[in-house]
Amino acid sequence: MTAFMSLWLPIVVSTVAVFVASSLINTVLPWHKKDFAKVSDEEGVRRVMKPMALQPGEYMVPHCDAKERSSPEHIAKMTEGPVMFMTVLPNGAPSMAKPLVQWFVFCLLISGVAGCMAGMVLAPGADGRDVFHYTAMTAFLAYVVAVWQMSIWYGRSWTAAFKTTIDGLIYALITGAIFMWLWPAADAAASLLK
Repeated sequence: MTAFMSLWLPIVVSTVAVFVASSLINTVLPWHKKDFAKVSDEEGVRRVMKPMALQPGEYMVPHCDAKERSSPEHIAKMTEGPVMFMTVLPNGAPSMAKPLVQWFVFCLLISGVAGCMAGMVLAPGADGRDVFHYTAMTAFLAYVVAVWQMSIWYGRSWTAAFKTTIDGLIYALITGAIFMWLWPAADAAASLLK
């Protein structure tokens, strides 16, 4: 077992490295540029929806509760369409500050969990391959697996899910490599205990 406090350096370094890698993937590469399609009459959609003054949140059209799901009326609405899940954001100029802070904290949490999971089963000075496997697999599960649910249940494009899976694999490999590189040595951990 490895003390969690001895893992602060790989946790912080892997967080920063994943944050930088994700920034490069999303700003430099054209990888995610087509994740969202444009509706054919955007201004018409905006004209129709603006008077509704929808509050920020998640919406489903047509909406139903469990007992209405199999009613002929609801099935007719689903058949007629459109059928959609939509996320409404607050109006105003876009700001990346809040999402970037949240993303950094999320990356920190994932690196912390990956370190914690590996630290529970590996001792200081553990084989680098074991460190890599435990931390990379934990990070992969955290960055990727929940994304697949969005395609299964909410119709998100499997192409977008695949691209996000590749992103998560890159983040996991970075996390595993940094933990392998910075995993505490057996003698360093012993000196911390003195």
